[in-house]
Amino acid sequence: MKTNVLTLDAKKAGDVDLNDAIFGIAPRADILHRVVNWQLAKRRAGTHAVKFRSDIARTGARLGRQKGGGTARHGSRRSNIFVGGGRAFGPIPRDHGFDLPKKVRKLGLRAALSAKQAEGKLIVLDVAELKEGKTKELKAKLEKLNLTNALFVDGAEVNANFLRAASNLPNIDVLPSQGANVYDILRRDTLVLTKAAVANLEERLK
Repeated sequence: MKTNVLTLDAKKAGDVDLNDAIFGIAPRADILHRVVNWQLAKRRAGTHAVKFRSDIARTGARLGRQKGGGTARHGSRRSNIFVGGGRAFGPIPRDHGFDLPKKVRKLGLRAALSAKQAEGKLIVLDVAELKEGKTKELKAKLEKLNLTNALFVDGAEVNANFLRAASNLPNIDVLPSQGANVYDILRRDTLVLTKAAVANLEERLK
């Protein structure tokens, strides 16, 4: 399919052919859900931890004699039934990540790109470059494009001035093509790809 190519000044700069196998498939909510869950699970630190009986620094002496006290036969202050004692069955540090087949991951990225194209929220830019890393300059250009919540995906490398200018704008993210992922695409309202990004993504997902 053909789509218009724009400049940062919102002027037309030709058109580009988008691969239907990548930008024109039927969106799969189930696949998107699986991939997003996989991404978020991998991001979890998994450092939650509690102290068990062996981790508590309390006396090991008995509370009282075995018989004649009229109470239960307690032998340790570290028991989980006492205030200040160890925790029973508490969380321990672990990895929350799980495996997801590469084919499913690729299908998820194709589905996310196709969903943005189907919604009319995919913009292709000629280049995403600035002469100076001025936030004010970039903000003015984004207003021309009517962009307030967007993910910019560039080629193999992101222009340093563009990245610096965008870093101070809320709800504007910038990634190289290798960093494009389902979660970041879906969390922003508009997806903006450069021509270099389109070529790299088509090569990556073919």
